[in-house]
Amino acid sequence: MYRSHNCGELNASNINTEVTLAGWVQKSRDKGFMNWVDLRDRYGITQLIFDESRTDKNVFELAKTLGREFVIQVKGTVIEREAKNKNIPTGEIEILVSELTILNAALTPPFTIEDETDGGEDIRMKYRYLDIRRNPVKNSLLFRHKVAMEVRKYLSDLDFCEVETPYLIKSTPEGARDFVVPSRMNEGQFYALPQSPQTFKQLLMVGGMDKYFQIVKCFRDEDLRADRQPEFTQIDCEMAFVEQEDILNVFEGLTRHLLKEIKGIEVDKFPRITYDYAMKTYGNDKPDIRFGMEFGELNQFAQHKDFPVFNTAELVVGIAVPGAGNYTRKEIDALIDWVKRPQVGASGMVYVKCNEDGTFKSSVDKFYDQEDLTNWAKTTGAKPGDMIFVLSGPANKTRTQLSALRMELATRLGLRNPEVFAPLWVVDFPLLELDEESGRYHAMHHPFTSPKPEDLALLETEPGKVRANAYDMVLNGNEIGGGSIRIHDKATQQLMFKYLGFSEEEAKAQFGFLMDAFQFGAPPHGGLAFGLDRLVAILGGQETIRDFIAFPKNNSGRDVMIDAPAAIDDAQLKELHIKVDLV
Repeated sequence: MYRSHNCGELNASNINTEVTLAGWVQKSRDKGFMNWVDLRDRYGITQLIFDESRTDKNVFELAKTLGREFVIQVKGTVIEREAKNKNIPTGEIEILVSELTILNAALTPPFTIEDETDGGEDIRMKYRYLDIRRNPVKNSLLFRHKVAMEVRKYLSDLDFCEVETPYLIKSTPEGARDFVVPSRMNEGQFYALPQSPQTFKQLLMVGGMDKYFQIVKCFRDEDLRADRQPEFTQIDCEMAFVEQEDILNVFEGLTRHLLKEIKGIEVDKFPRITYDYAMKTYGNDKPDIRFGMEFGELNQFAQHKDFPVFNTAELVVGIAVPGAGNYTRKEIDALIDWVKRPQVGASGMVYVKCNEDGTFKSSVDKFYDQEDLTNWAKTTGAKPGDMIFVLSGPANKTRTQLSALRMELATRLGLRNPEVFAPLWVVDFPLLELDEESGRYHAMHHPFTSPKPEDLALLETEPGKVRANAYDMVLNGNEIGGGSIRIHDKATQQLMFKYLGFSEEEAKAQFGFLMDAFQFGAPPHGGLAFGLDRLVAILGGQETIRDFIAFPKNNSGRDVMIDAPAAIDDAQLKELHIKVDLV
């Protein structure tokens, strides 16, 4: 037995108990006649004491050779600690060591294994196994485990059955590039890693499983950012004989359960807004509603004056920034420069100071009088002491730019409190979106999303106006999940493929198995997938998902710890009948 207790559980009630502990040396303090060592494992830290007058001479001398991160085992007696540490659970006691075994020596780590480390992100990713020893990363992984267990408990209690689906599938168009895997046994053919288990969960509904879920790894070969990885984890769910309302109720319940069990927070309201309202009011389809600054469209009050920038714009739109009326010209100019950055792309910005006496001072006073600016304030909801910022240009582009500014200002003003949770549903997405380059429509979600029944006739005449029977769960400005009611009959699915530009042969080659299944009594069904990585990060109060993944990739999709991806040797290439041409 390497240990009788862990390093986080001993306290004053254990005094005079003989114990055996094992772990890593966090640090040591050698005072000559006395040596203290902090022993660490996953559960905490226990202080060891080696006393020249009470410890065997050989043990005492061996303790002096211990370095940081040595793996050791000790036996000894729990005694009362003279200088108590109230900041840790074991701070009242220490172990008077009688036996010491070095289980494994260690090199000096390339960064300190402390909560506040001196290691940069690159070096910590290279030595990720050391980074995991630090409390912030270790606790993030334990937090993820807790969330996953609560998900399993909640769904299992509702009779959902966890079913595994294959990782080696065929490539299907789902909006992102597939990772492909060559098949040695089927020369010249490839598997694809699943972007989601979409068709398989639908087939499970055809198979009568009724309620399915899976915490499943998914793969997308796309550009990365802070909240995206090439391999990610979904809480994937599907239900038969349901309508949209049934699904929303189940997953509102799951979200409430997680917020209560994980954060101790009760959330009553899950507002529901349409996609069109979200875009018009917040400029994106995943709005953060922890704060205001809703858009006010100003065309009727800003155009047809003598200001050509607004007169030629498709949209003039502004937001009222609370308490920003005291911004200096330097601060305003800095924000104008911020929206002009290539990442945002605005050509300029108009501002209006809402003075405490009810008057206004703007950067366009030459063109607009106090009555005009009063209407701007009413439309944006601005109050005395606020600042109105106005952008103009093509409608979609301008809304996106103002949305970016809204989020930046909220961050600067401290309005995005990570301990406040504001969930909502966004519904009634467009079924199709037009690709300007190809002139073809693409599914906004995926080809199996059902149109709203009342909009089905519009597929022939105005396909861009057809609404999807789809929904997204948004939490604190992040899409944490999305889903839809699925098409469950062959005729409607064939019609959908037609409007997506699939020939009959292409549809059969890609999805013939699903179309065949629909002919054997497919029930009405729908589902939803939550992004576990993102959900856990938000519940943990973080913007980035990396610390909640044991072995993440960097922004280039590389695992710098194991140096992957990597070349394979010629023998493997030959066996797979693959020739590499990098010209």
